[in-house]
Amino acid sequence: MIWFTEYQTKNTGLTVKVKEAKHIQSKYQEILLLDTYEYGKMLVLDGAVQTTERDEFIYHEMLSHPALIKHRNPERVLVIGGGDGGTVREVLKHPEVKQVHLCEIDEEVIKVSKEHLPTISNQLDNPKVSIFVEDGNKFLDERKSYYDVILLDLSDPVGPAEALFKRAFYEKVKGALREGGIMAAQTESPFLQELYFKTAVKEIQKVFKYYGTYLAFIPTYPAGMWSFTIASDDVDITKTDGKELEKLKNLNTKYFCDKIYTSLFSLPKFVSDLIK
Repeated sequence: MIWFTEYQTKNTGLTVKVKEAKHIQSKYQEILLLDTYEYGKMLVLDGAVQTTERDEFIYHEMLSHPALIKHRNPERVLVIGGGDGGTVREVLKHPEVKQVHLCEIDEEVIKVSKEHLPTISNQLDNPKVSIFVEDGNKFLDERKSYYDVILLDLSDPVGPAEALFKRAFYEKVKGALREGGIMAAQTESPFLQELYFKTAVKEIQKVFKYYGTYLAFIPTYPAGMWSFTIASDDVDITKTDGKELEKLKNLNTKYFCDKIYTSLFSLPKFVSDLIK
């Protein structure tokens, strides 16, 4: 019998019973592919759960769709991180999208996902998709004013990913957006990762004129309470109109819906207080 525990803080963790485990040591990190009883296959990087077959749709839908709906015509989309392919899959549900660039630093994550997580990675070979195995920080240096939407599907802000939660990186993201561009990022748990959450959101607020933070319930992420922050220099993303709701009707989703969208930025008071 195998049990795996992700230690989410020094004092608490998520423990799952595992049928089978596969271990890969990449150039950058330890990769575990676990076949669990409760959540199906689970991708773990350096001890932290990234995605599972059972609850991945919540994270990927909530990272992708708000920004894509708020943009009038999101033709060019960049995903930084997200080598499992779930965000790319959701992006391609929008017919306006003509080009998706995926920038993932660790090629092994893409390989493992293609082989073992087909329901998540099944659009990585779509002809609209180009994959770049590069450091997202450096990748943005070469692409100015190019993308309509940039989605930051990043692992936790430790090790190589730490620089991707800083103001300098968000400035690069802004520089890579075309006029009217929108970015969205996962910004950690406001409950169990309060410092990471506050830092990420406040750094984004320093860079963009318009911004908003929203939550989703993701069972396998720390405390189950997860945050995302969306921002733009040109689009007041806190406003909603009928055209956006019309776009929602044609989306094939399981978590994201019109009721969630119209109340997107309704936060519990303690969360709002953290980022005032």
